[in-house]
Amino acid sequence: MSRFQDIFLDIESDILNQQYKPGELLPSENQLSKKYNVSRETIRKALSLLLESGYIQKKQGKGSIVLDVKRFDFPISGLTSYKELQDAQNMSSETILVENKKMTIPEHIADFLKVSHDTEVHCVIRARKVDGEVVILDKDYLFTSIIESIPDDEARHSLYHYIENKLGLVIGFARKEFIAEPATQEDRELMTLHNDTHVVVTRSEVHLEDATLFQYTESRHRLDRFRFVEFARRRGPVSYD
Repeated sequence: MSRFQDIFLDIESDILNQQYKPGELLPSENQLSKKYNVSRETIRKALSLLLESGYIQKKQGKGSIVLDVKRFDFPISGLTSYKELQDAQNMSSETILVENKKMTIPEHIADFLKVSHDTEVHCVIRARKVDGEVVILDKDYLFTSIIESIPDDEARHSLYHYIENKLGLVIGFARKEFIAEPATQEDRELMTLHNDTHVVVTRSEVHLEDATLFQYTESRHRLDRFRFVEFARRRGPVSYD
């Protein structure tokens, strides 16, 4: 392992253990160079790794500011609402309802879902604010043929709670895909992206228990604040005889 990688791991540990707290400045390059007895170029490489990993943000004329690295863990399998994840992980969060309206489904989504271009949907856009920064943008499209109306207060609270507990529908399963994409103009306007150029996007086709497709979701995540987790088990040895 290279020396700059050792230094990265050491500073990473200090950040995770709160020796460097969110909002504080790291020691200067000169100070770190003396501390680790290496060149400033080696320190710069370590700081670049910290920047790429979402631990620090560089501010011109100030130095390296430590970021809050608390993350939501989003399961890859399973079908869980944002509100359920928030409660389970005890994360303080605010939901901002950006839009809640009926419209004709966007053409690219109709093509993706293989449904008629005339399909009417509820378009619900919500910004998720954590520690004062918008780090998720959720865009939901729900078929009006199945869900006639969505009150604003229900959209702010939890769509799945409303669908299951108020409408009595049973949500069954979803097909998900995960991809990193360049941030759009909408992302930059509605999210707190700092200098991020990309976001992680989750797209889901959600079905009721009887396999009826009723929802398309696009959830756009800031890179540094969220991770996706899964428990995987090997099926056992494979015989090649």
